[in-house]
Amino acid sequence: MKKIKLSIILCCLLGTALAQPLERRAHIGVRFSGPNGIEAGTLVRSVESSSAWRKAGLRVDDKLIRLNGELIKDPDRWSDVIYDLRGGQQVALEVVRNGELIKMSVKLEPLPRETYPDTEVHYQEVMSDQGDLIRTIVTHPKKADGPLPAVFVIGGLSCSSIEVYPGRRESGWTRVLRDLSTKSGMVVMRVEKPGVGDSNGHCGESDLQRDLAAFEAAFKSLRNFKLTDTTKMVIYGSSMGSALAPYFANKLGAAAVISDGTFVKTWFEHMLEIERRIRAFEGDSPTEVMRKMNEGYIPLYHGMLIKKMSYEEVIQQQPSLKAYNYHSPEHMYGRPVSYYHQVQDFNFSKNWEELKVPARIIYGSNDWIMTANDNDMIMDILENTGHKDHKLIILEGVDHWNMVHEKALDSYQGKTGTWDDKISQTVIDAAWELILK
Repeated sequence: MKKIKLSIILCCLLGTALAQPLERRAHIGVRFSGPNGIEAGTLVRSVESSSAWRKAGLRVDDKLIRLNGELIKDPDRWSDVIYDLRGGQQVALEVVRNGELIKMSVKLEPLPRETYPDTEVHYQEVMSDQGDLIRTIVTHPKKADGPLPAVFVIGGLSCSSIEVYPGRRESGWTRVLRDLSTKSGMVVMRVEKPGVGDSNGHCGESDLQRDLAAFEAAFKSLRNFKLTDTTKMVIYGSSMGSALAPYFANKLGAAAVISDGTFVKTWFEHMLEIERRIRAFEGDSPTEVMRKMNEGYIPLYHGMLIKKMSYEEVIQQQPSLKAYNYHSPEHMYGRPVSYYHQVQDFNFSKNWEELKVPARIIYGSNDWIMTANDNDMIMDILENTGHKDHKLIILEGVDHWNMVHEKALDSYQGKTGTWDDKISQTVIDAAWELILK
């Protein structure tokens, strides 16, 4: 009897915990250099004059050494440290200024939410079957009173938020997200990965399976949203999300797929192709490129992706590969190597082969992250399987981050590029074309 009572109490307590809404992440208002993994601390590049950090005494060129007692050094931990901060939280800072250690305390303010004059914005949360409480953001036209087509957005692999919060630095990707949310006339859902934005967890520790679980739970909640026309749900994926879009369409029953900046080869092939392009951008001769591929990049990525080791383990076995590795010991692009081990084993081609619903593939001609060949391969797969409705849309001059450049080298070198409204309009037009069929 005691065990039964205890079980009931635990269930009630757990249910109460799960019912608690996600806490709003903190408004930072500070631009840091980010830790370099070699020496402790991160430099303050700028501080908003009205921010709580400024009021507490933080200044440009200060070096933040500790935050709430945690030493700031690991670059792969940094995004998790920032995303862990919540509005209303009191945090202790240890800062070095001109060689002097200064301690200060900051009461953080919540990050303002998105608002638009003619668009309703709903901040919601959903629990994945991996136990992660995930933030979703749903938008739709104000005064909408009937079922609307819906777009489900899946972003790339990075730990960057899909939220276009006030004051966020403008990019091509944020423009696409905002235009899709405010100009499409549809219900649009964006979903944060575990540990990103308001979502619980740590992105730097989260693998592909946890991402998939989060996306699946979010899609199901979009299906249940009061204004969603469940017969007209389009999945729009960008970068890694574009490669996952057909998987979710097949599994969850979407009406159509839009894949933007996509790939279909294994991640091993993908990384080798990126390294080859980078070496060419850096001015290496074809002979040098071949030598570096054979001596460095092929064994490096074979060890990490095929043998399922960390970069640290690969280099311990082959010390000469240290000269070729610019990733951290256990991470790449902010995600743990376990994430890429799972990506390597994920059969992207199979999902395209099994796709039955209409598809639109969007590729920017100056996208140096992905290749035109990957897009052609997808088209060939669809043709060869008798797929009935697919198109490849080429955006001239556009790079992987939705900005226009004269050449891909400009994008690689980090030049700003220019925005063109046709980029987001292409996505919106593709969604409506697919819906109206």
